Amino acid sequence: MSKNNIFFSIIIPSHNEGGCIATTCKAIISRFALENITDYEILVVNDNSNDHTERILKELCVKYPVMRYVNNTAPRGFGFAVRKGLEEFYGDTIVVVMADLSDSPDDILAYYRELKKGAECVFGSRFIKGAHIHGYPVHKYVLNRMANFFIKLLFTLDHNDITNAFKAYRREVIDGMQPLLSYHFNLTVEMPLKAIVRGYNYVTIPISWTNRSVGVSKLKIKEMGSRYLFIVLYVWLEKSLSRGDYMRKTRSMKKTNPDVCPPSGRPTCR
Repeated sequence: MSKNNIFFSIIIPSHNEGGCIATTCKAIISRFALENITDYEILVVNDNSNDHTERILKELCVKYPVMRYVNNTAPRGFGFAVRKGLEEFYGDTIVVVMADLSDSPDDILAYYRELKKGAECVFGSRFIKGAHIHGYPVHKYVLNRMANFFIKLLFTLDHNDITNAFKAYRREVIDGMQPLLSYHFNLTVEMPLKAIVRGYNYVTIPISWTNRSVGVSKLKIKEMGSRYLFIVLYVWLEKSLSRGDYMRKTRSMKKTNPDVCPPSGRPTCR
């Protein structure tokens, strides 16, 4: 696989996901094969797994040229694993995908198409018309809606699913949101909020989400509440007090898609 021909990098952080990582990667590969799409890679970040995840990844990489993996050395954590992937990806664009197949390959393909049209960021929402969720635990749903409502009000956003990790960015957006600070799942809010407050446009599309059927979730809500709040307030302080010091220096006004870059700079939900 030549890194010069890759447009789209699918980054999958994986800690002890030996029971589902092969199913997830094969589903994505099959979906892209149906469209004859070859300018992508699947980059799995093995986050200090102590099960058989790495053995499976070695087998997959031999069988599928679009796949490769890297090992994330200690310390372990979702944020560290994603940041490792952001150091190693080859493409012009990236999407962060969960290892448990909770994110639909159809939606990954939809992100790819929006980026091909020229979108700087693609943020899916599970809570708009056309979206579907399956098996969402009630307590997590309630907390999710409360957290996203708070973020939406604080940043005056049109988007209502900031906390979902499943989002896509162009390479220049990844460069523009540095430095990233989050060690854990709070990276899922740091990345999109930094992209927004630093002046990058995004398009919102409806997506689906299905609760995992194998393994256990790595998200520990009791451990993450204060970390989420810290990173939200950190980015809000940048937005409110930095006087634009971290804003992108130039802004393209090219409109390759009328829903991607409106003249006002505000995103459009559709």
